[in-house]
Amino acid sequence: MTGDVFRVGADLGGHTLAFGTVRFRPGEIPELVCRCERPTPSGRDPEPVLAALAEGVREVSRGLPVVGAGLVVPGMVDRDRRLFLKGPNFPGWDGLPLARNLEALLRDAGLPVPVALENDANAYALGEGLAGAARGCSDYVVLTLGTGVGGGVVLGGRLVAGSHGMAGELGHLVTGGDLPCGCGGRGHLETLAGADGIEARARALGLPEDVRTLWGRQEERAVAACLEPFLDALARGVASLVHLLDPEVVVLGGGIARGEGLVSLLRERTLPYLAEPYRAVLDLRVSLLGADAPLLGAAGLPTPPKVCGAAD
Repeated sequence: MTGDVFRVGADLGGHTLAFGTVRFRPGEIPELVCRCERPTPSGRDPEPVLAALAEGVREVSRGLPVVGAGLVVPGMVDRDRRLFLKGPNFPGWDGLPLARNLEALLRDAGLPVPVALENDANAYALGEGLAGAARGCSDYVVLTLGTGVGGGVVLGGRLVAGSHGMAGELGHLVTGGDLPCGCGGRGHLETLAGADGIEARARALGLPEDVRTLWGRQEERAVAACLEPFLDALARGVASLVHLLDPEVVVLGGGIARGEGLVSLLRERTLPYLAEPYRAVLDLRVSLLGADAPLLGAAGLPTPPKVCGAAD
């Protein structure tokens, strides 16, 4: 159809590489038309991983007039979205010109398209705005609850990047306590609300080290005590974000977010931390796209004119 634009999104994970081609059609919700996954090469050395990324992009591009690609990474990227500054699970990648290197491999393979980088949680937020729980919103926050806590902030229809390109590190909000965080700071949200933190507490209490199992047994006193720091820290974090940004919607993504009843329980825990005018407008939602969100967000890079899918 005239006006269709095809872009590829790729997601660099420690265990899995995911790829998807997205069709952007004027006036319609972007659609994921092709998707594939492959294991991340063992050792995670740049050369074989880059080769696998290039092959995956080519695979989902076959037969389609792809005009660009976005790659999301589990770490920090520079303001120009060209360098992979820091990835704790990818040693030896610090400062790698990842966009340029992938462009070169794709060009050599007959696919001369520009590549843009983005942090994975930021791309998750962009995807939810394009086609998910935040579609139609221009001001929203996404919190991704997984091994750690990530997030992205969109204001005025644009991703907030900050002066150094590192804005939106929501897992490092200071929510209390003195526990050390993997980033080098202390008292951060993800030390209490990430799966690693929850499972560490469970281990210390002799409980199952699996968040899903724990969530299903939260009526038990010991399990409730284990989950209490998670719920309280998350409620404090959400309240702080609402006070600071006044978003239309706060979207919860990641595996933990799908725990039955989490949204209603978190709302109950968040309201007392909010100033009264904010209580009536608190809107908590669960991600609609799940693992497809970062692929859609990546495919939209560089940011399309209506990044949030605002009403056409």
